[in-house]
Amino acid sequence: MGNKASSYIPKTPEHIECNIEKTLLVLGGKWAFLVIRELFGGTKRFGELQRQIPNVSPRALTTTLRHLEEQGVLEREVFPTVPVTVEYTLTPKGMDLHVICKEMKLWAARWT
Repeated sequence: MGNKASSYIPKTPEHIECNIEKTLLVLGGKWAFLVIRELFGGTKRFGELQRQIPNVSPRALTTTLRHLEEQGVLEREVFPTVPVTVEYTLTPKGMDLHVICKEMKLWAARWT
């Protein structure tokens, strides 16, 4: 699989705005974290994601994948097979969300 992701690593900001909305706009809807969680395990196809995320409709999954691709969180690679094979992989920007997901899991373990 070709690596189209940029190797750019952003600088640590000197000042961090208290603006959670920016992160939420990048992530989009309620399925985003579940898609990202599955992709931490490696590249997946649409059908694999749909099986691993209970209750997500094909339309909701498609919308979530398109949004995350537009935001640079994941890459979509199309293979010219019959039928067409499409694989999704996290970019470095997407992998950087691992810390947030881990903290969310710890919070849920403590409080739910």
